[in-house]
Amino acid sequence: MSMTFLENLGMNRLQSDNLYCSVLSHDLRQTGEGSEFSVNSPINGMEVARFRNATPAQLEQVITTATAAFKTFRTVPAPVRGELVRRIGNIAREHKEDLARVITLESGKIMAEALGEVQEWIDVCDFAVGLSRQLHGKTIVSERPGHRMMEQWQPLGPVAVITAFNFPMAVWAWNTMIGLVCGDAMVLKPSEKAPLCALACQAVVEKALDTMPEIPRGIASVIIGDREIGQLIAQDTRFPLVSATGSTLMGRSVAETVGARLGRSLLELGGNNAMIVSETADLDLALRAIVFSAAGTAGQRCTTLRRLITHRSVQDDLVERIKRSYASLAIGDPGTEGNLVGPLIDKHSFDAMQSALDAAKQQGGEILFGGERVTEGVPDGGYYVRPAIVSIRHDAPVVHQETFAPILYVLSFDTLDEAIDIQNEVPQGLSSAIFTESMREAEQFLSAAGSDCGIANVNIGTSGAEIGGAFGGEKETGGGRESGSDAWKAYMRRSTNTINYGGELPLAQGIVFE
Repeated sequence: MSMTFLENLGMNRLQSDNLYCSVLSHDLRQTGEGSEFSVNSPINGMEVARFRNATPAQLEQVITTATAAFKTFRTVPAPVRGELVRRIGNIAREHKEDLARVITLESGKIMAEALGEVQEWIDVCDFAVGLSRQLHGKTIVSERPGHRMMEQWQPLGPVAVITAFNFPMAVWAWNTMIGLVCGDAMVLKPSEKAPLCALACQAVVEKALDTMPEIPRGIASVIIGDREIGQLIAQDTRFPLVSATGSTLMGRSVAETVGARLGRSLLELGGNNAMIVSETADLDLALRAIVFSAAGTAGQRCTTLRRLITHRSVQDDLVERIKRSYASLAIGDPGTEGNLVGPLIDKHSFDAMQSALDAAKQQGGEILFGGERVTEGVPDGGYYVRPAIVSIRHDAPVVHQETFAPILYVLSFDTLDEAIDIQNEVPQGLSSAIFTESMREAEQFLSAAGSDCGIANVNIGTSGAEIGGAFGGEKETGGGRESGSDAWKAYMRRSTNTINYGGELPLAQGIVFE
């Protein structure tokens, strides 16, 4: 990876203190010794960097360093750990646009979404700084006289974070910023499609560590590796927690491997998200949510809207509105202002989309709009597509499978009970939404008899979760929770303590043992 590759992309602000120089120097210091692979931008298919995967021996070095760093870091007061995260957030603020450009380069997101992802990282830092003074347990009454019980939360250990290409910085930040204030050493294995983003993140952390020499540098590291490295991470008992984001297939493998050694896994997997549009819905409001949730990030979000469950009385009108909106979407180079839909990540994703559309037709579906590759007005070499709308039965097998591309399946319902059953019948359970002006319908959707997803929204779309809430889903989505609320507890170990301040030793449950 040379400086000229960034200069050729118009990223020529390469002063000695520039973030990109830190990325480059980090890459040159830590060279893999395994098989070589290239990183190609989805914008135009151009090769932007070459790497060598890490070897098992190099992974061993990283784990050994992280383990040693953790033993020191766990005794650093939590507010001091929070100060490190505060500085990380400030550096990310300073380089927000540069960081967003790296995301656009590697993942193909439009700049507005890339800037939003970096802002999410910054917001998580702010949340984590406050959290660093609130890692509190409970005082619990004891059944024994002269005794007090309490609950403490202690640092857990080195934590591995395996991320996907679509949110290469935000998902890392959800885990790492929270993990750092909890006192853990964090090891990132990024997607092989987005290693530059990982190095940019690491560069920011290293800049912050330069200002706090009392904190061991090994508390944050990156290892760029292939499937073998991921499997070795999952197998290693020195990682008490492995947080993995990706496909259900990948997550199942991680869960089985980590579970076999009785470790913890935090999984964020497939979505296949649905929105119910009631006959009482504000269709103007619903339309805006549908278009962004379904077409944003070219359908490559875990929270992308994939199933639109519409009341028969509003379906025709709504679908026509969506078609007109889709027809007006500017598709093209994500770095160009005004474009709203960038490319799919690669040819494999394009082929998967076409296979899903073929399967939908074979299963009785009808393509109402889009689905084709866009070749005019876009950079050569990228896989740009027009978002697709497909009318189909809710029980068609393809509808129950998540395709990571902009395909919106339109399904029909007559009663709300039927709509909720349709939403919940798929194996995934991440995000869901209902558009309705009926308080009763909204409350039923949010009740125990309603949505079975980890995220359930009323009158907003399925994508765009705030960092203050715990993010994650149920069923094949994996059950993990990251970011806000009390998700921090996953990165710590719980200790129940009993203190005897009396002069006798009564036993619990009234047991007499003399």
